Amino acid sequence: MSDGWTLSNWDSMAAALTLAMVRVSTMLALAPFFSGRAISLRSKAFFSLALCVLLVPVVAAVSGQGRRIELTFTGLLGEVAVGVLYGLTLSLFNEMLLLAGQIVGLQFSFSLVNLLDPASEIQTPLMGDLFQLFGTLVLIAAGLDRVLLASMVRSLRAVPLGSFPLAVIPLSAHVLVPMLSGSFFAALELAAPVLAATVLVEISVALLGKLSPQLPVISLTVPMKTLTGFALLIGSLALWPRFIEARFSSLLDVAEKLLSQAVQTGRG
Repeated sequence: MSDGWTLSNWDSMAAALTLAMVRVSTMLALAPFFSGRAISLRSKAFFSLALCVLLVPVVAAVSGQGRRIELTFTGLLGEVAVGVLYGLTLSLFNEMLLLAGQIVGLQFSFSLVNLLDPASEIQTPLMGDLFQLFGTLVLIAAGLDRVLLASMVRSLRAVPLGSFPLAVIPLSAHVLVPMLSGSFFAALELAAPVLAATVLVEISVALLGKLSPQLPVISLTVPMKTLTGFALLIGSLALWPRFIEARFSSLLDVAEKLLSQAVQTGRG
């Protein structure tokens, strides 16, 4: 058997396919859109298998000069850790959309309107579900498959299959705090136009009530805020593709950076 990757090297290819399946399936189980129950388990399994079959030649190209890949229990746990790291990082994208929807729903006076989220099976605000649907639609239209595939290929170069150091998990406070705070501020940025407009409407109605106390300002506040907020939300949808795609790409970059830091720490 030759040292390089050949068709006769079935053991190494089968090990690479298995490890890639573990990494990809774990990531899909936690990542936004793919983790939803709207996609059947068979479809997810077929997509994971097809993706891994396409990635195996890439593994042969980025794994060095014929590095033989072996299937071990430690390697499987390492691939699970890589998939979890990817999935949990990308799940912050859904949390960003949900928080932005909660802020907007509060300004629309929809804070008590909740729906059952089929993905998480918990009660979520109406506007939060709407923002998550908008975000998913933008990601699909913006080419989520290409961005995600490119990130997976880069992760194979940064962390070859079966080589992730389990002793080094780069999820300390100085890593988690910037990630969570960045997701919070991104949600504020997404809801900022509607938030500013509805606050201005409240101030205007309050001043109008001071100038003319006989006007029923209480009955005017809610419909004016809702109509103004919806007008601003519809107008700001034109800015969503660039904003959401940038945030999703930045989360992928953070995941790749964490993987690279873990590998460097493990080697050191």
